[in-house]
Amino acid sequence: MQFIKLDETEEKELIPGYHVKFVNSDTMTFAHWRIEKSAEFPEHSHPNEQVINMISGEFIIKIGNTEQLLGKNDVFIIPAGIPHSGKAVSECRTIDVFYPKREEYK
Repeated sequence: MQFIKLDETEEKELIPGYHVKFVNSDTMTFAHWRIEKSAEFPEHSHPNEQVINMISGEFIIKIGNTEQLLGKNDVFIIPAGIPHSGKAVSECRTIDVFYPKREEYK
């Protein structure tokens, strides 16, 4: 079993404007994001299913030519291997869950 104090977990700026605290279980990665307004995340994909949980703010997720505006309390599921990108409309807080865990986010 693990007990983690998120307030004592190191925050990293993964790319400009995207600040994150990672928590890993045996099988999943949880990414607690603080995203600056107008920060963009370039198109990428990964072999992990991703579940975006919006805590606050507004965020545009783009898959192909489709854009979806996400807001507080929205949940968006991205299947493994699907290219996607995003942009913060406002300052955002999100929790992303990845399964299986992201080895590069240890």
